[in-house]
Amino acid sequence: VQLQASGGGLVQSGGSLRLSCVISESLFLLNTMGWYCQAPGKERELVATITSGGKTNYADSVKGRFTISKDHGKNEVYLQMNSLKPEDTAVYYCHARGILGVTDYWGQGTLVTVSS
Repeated sequence: VQLQASGGGLVQSGGSLRLSCVISESLFLLNTMGWYCQAPGKERELVATITSGGKTNYADSVKGRFTISKDHGKNEVYLQMNSLKPEDTAVYYCHARGILGVTDYWGQGTLVTVSS
C-alpha cells in the first residue's frame, strides 16, 4: 500500500491548510486512516484518525480546529486545518492500518510551517 501526502506549506498564524493523502488501496480494505505529526526534537504523535466506517478521533490540541475526512471514490484522506498556530508546525504524515489491524503504512510526510 502506497500513501502520497501533499498540501503542506507556509502559512501565517490563524490561517488554513488542507492536506491530502492519496492511497493506492481501496479505503474499504483498510481499518483506519489518519494523520500524525512530528515537530523538531519531538516524537511522532497522533493528530486525527478516521475509520473505514467514518468514526473520527482527534488529539485534544486540534479539536475544533482540524477536520479529517475521506473520499472512497478517490481513495483519498484529507485533513482540513483551520486556525493554525505556530505550535502546529511539524511534518505531517499520512497513515493507514490494514484491515486486520496489524500492518501499518506511512506516507512520506509533508511539512507545515505556521509563522507567528
